[in-house]
Amino acid sequence: MEEPIRYYATGRRKTASARVWLMPGTGKITINGREASEYLRRLALERLVQQPLRLLGLEGQYDVKATVRGGGISGQAGAIRHGIARALLQVNPEFRLTLKQAGLLTRDAREKERKKYGRHGARRGFQYVKR
Repeated sequence: MEEPIRYYATGRRKTASARVWLMPGTGKITINGREASEYLRRLALERLVQQPLRLLGLEGQYDVKATVRGGGISGQAGAIRHGIARALLQVNPEFRLTLKQAGLLTRDAREKERKKYGRHGARRGFQYVKR
């Protein structure tokens, strides 16, 4: 019995981390054992996840299985997108230029800034009163 072709990559965004497997198939996206539309529940996030495949004209050609943990739903969608883009490089290294130009291979390094003592938030101080 032959092992099916699978491509694996890790994607990260904020505090979310996604493990992504890409397999030739019909375009079905499964996240943590649930359908993408059921898990993400927002059309904008579904489109975000499909962006790398749509950009290369490969939607409907690969099944995506992702396990994601940490962060919120939006960060998780970004992590899955990053993972799919990185897995597509294993399918064909010539995809690199297209994905790189669209900014899909760059790990978005923006993280939440910590709250500082003596302040209301990370940067928000007290309301300034002249006297």
